Amino acid sequence: MNKKIIKLKKELHDRNFTRFGLDLNLNVTIISALILISFTLYSLLNIKEASNNLEKFKGLIISNFDNLFIVAANFFVITLVIIAFSKAGKIRLGGADAKPEFTDFGWYSMLMAAGMGIGLMFWSVGEPIYHNTSSPIFESSNSTYSALATTFFHWGLHPWAIYGIISLALAYFTFNKKLPLSPRSFFYPIIGERIFGIFGDIIDALAVLAALAGLATSLGLGVQQINSGLSYLFDIDYSVTIQVILITIITLVATASVVSGVDKGVKFLSEMNMKAALILMMLILLIGPTAFILKSMVFSSGLYVKDIIKASLFVNKIDPDWSHAWTVFYWAWWISWSPFVGMFIAKVSKGRTIREFIIAVLVVPTILSIIWLSIFGSAALSTDVLVDGALSQVVSENLSIALFEMIGLMKSPILIDFIKVLVNGLGVFLTITFFVTSSDSGSLVVDSLASGGKINSPVAQRVFWALMEGIIASVLLIIGGPKALSVLQAAVIMTGLPFAIIISIVAAVLIKEFVIIKKHDKKGTNDKMTQKSA
Repeated sequence: MNKKIIKLKKELHDRNFTRFGLDLNLNVTIISALILISFTLYSLLNIKEASNNLEKFKGLIISNFDNLFIVAANFFVITLVIIAFSKAGKIRLGGADAKPEFTDFGWYSMLMAAGMGIGLMFWSVGEPIYHNTSSPIFESSNSTYSALATTFFHWGLHPWAIYGIISLALAYFTFNKKLPLSPRSFFYPIIGERIFGIFGDIIDALAVLAALAGLATSLGLGVQQINSGLSYLFDIDYSVTIQVILITIITLVATASVVSGVDKGVKFLSEMNMKAALILMMLILLIGPTAFILKSMVFSSGLYVKDIIKASLFVNKIDPDWSHAWTVFYWAWWISWSPFVGMFIAKVSKGRTIREFIIAVLVVPTILSIIWLSIFGSAALSTDVLVDGALSQVVSENLSIALFEMIGLMKSPILIDFIKVLVNGLGVFLTITFFVTSSDSGSLVVDSLASGGKINSPVAQRVFWALMEGIIASVLLIIGGPKALSVLQAAVIMTGLPFAIIISIVAAVLIKEFVIIKKHDKKGTNDKMTQKSA
C-alpha cells in the first residue's frame, strides 16, 4: 500500500507546473488566485457595496450555522482526549525511529507564535474589559474572575483542539502513511486515490482561501495595534493609509524571512518572540498590582476549569447575541486559521508520539495563554478601576490602542515616564515581530498547499503568497474603514464555515483510523507498517 501511495504522490507532483523556475499545482493556484484577485478588484472598485455584502453574509452564516461551530469545537476536544489516552497515543509521528527536529522550547515557541501571537497582543487587554460588564457563561460574584475565565474560554482548550485535529491528521497521514502534506490527504480513507485528482485540488484550494482569510484578519488586527502604538509613542496619525503603508513595509520584512526558510527565519523569530513576550509579561506583572494579578489568575483559572463543560454546551442558549459576537466568531476564526496553523505544526512535530503531541498542543499553549491573559487582563481591570473607567472608554472607542493606553494609565511608584516608553516600545516591537512570524510561516504553509504538499518549493512562490497576504489584509482594512474590525471578522466567518464541516469529517476519520489500530493491538498484531514507516 505504501509503495502505491508513494507512486501516486509522485504522480501528483508530476502534475505540477515546473516552467520558469516554478513548481506548483496549477488547479489549486489558479482557483485560489483567481478568487483572491477577483475579490480584490471587486472590493477596491465597489468599496461600500463590498463592505455591506460581507456584513450581510456574516449575519446569515452566524444566524444559521452558529450551532455547527459550537458543536464542532466541542467534538474536536473530545476526539483528541479519546485519542491521546488510547493505545494509539504510543504511535510516533514519522515511525518508531523518528526523532524530534526541534528542542521543546523551540517547538513550543513556534506553536505559540504561529497559533496566537498577534491575537494575544491585540485582545489581552480589551477582551477582559468588555466581559467585565457582561459575561453570561462564567458566573461569579467577582466580575474580574468571570471576565478572565470567559477570555480563557476563547483562547484555551477549544481553539487548540481545532488546531490539534488538523495538525495531527496532517502529521500522521504525511509522516506515517506517506501521503502529501496537504488537506486532501484527510479524505484518503474515504475516497482513496481520488484525492490525487480534481477533488483534492478543490479541497486544497479551499484551504488556501481559509488560511489567507485567517492570516489577513490577524495581520489586519496586528497592523491596527502597531499603528496605535506608534501613534501613542510618536504622535503618528491613526489611519487606514498609515496601516496600509505599515503592512507594505512589514510584509517586505516577512518576505526576507520567508526566503531563509523554517529552520532559520521562523524558528529564530519564534524564539525571539517568546523571549521578548516573557520580558514584557514580567514587566507588567512587576509594575502592576502583582498580588491582585496572582490571586485573579488562581481563582479565574479555577472558575474556567469548573464551568468549562457548562459554557461549552450552553453558550448559545444563555445569550445568543453575545455568543454570536464572541464565541461563534472566535470558533470561526480558529477554524479559518487551522489549515495554516495545522500544516505548520505538523511540519515541526515529526518525531513526537501522538500522546505527547496532543498533550503538548492542548495543554502547554492553554496554560501559557492563561498566564498571559491573567497578567494583562488583571492589570487592565485593576487600572480601569483606579482611573474611574477611563480605560473602558478607550477600549470602546479603539480596541487596538488598549495595551498602550493601559500602560500609560497604570499607577506604580516604579513606573516613571521613561519606563512607560520602554514598555510601550517593547509592545510595538513584539507586535511587529509576531506580525512578521505569522506572515512568514503563513507564506510557507500556503505555498505548500498550492504546490501539492511539497515541503520545499521555489522561493518565488513563497514571496508571491507573502505579498498576497499583505494585499488581502490591506483590502479588508480599506473596505472596512471605520468598521474594519467587523469586516475582518466577516471574512473569517465566511471561510470558516466550509472548513468547520471538513474538520468535523477529519475528526471522524481519525477516530476510525485509531479505533482500527486499537483493535489490532488487542489481537496482538500491532500495525507495524504504521509504527515503523519512516
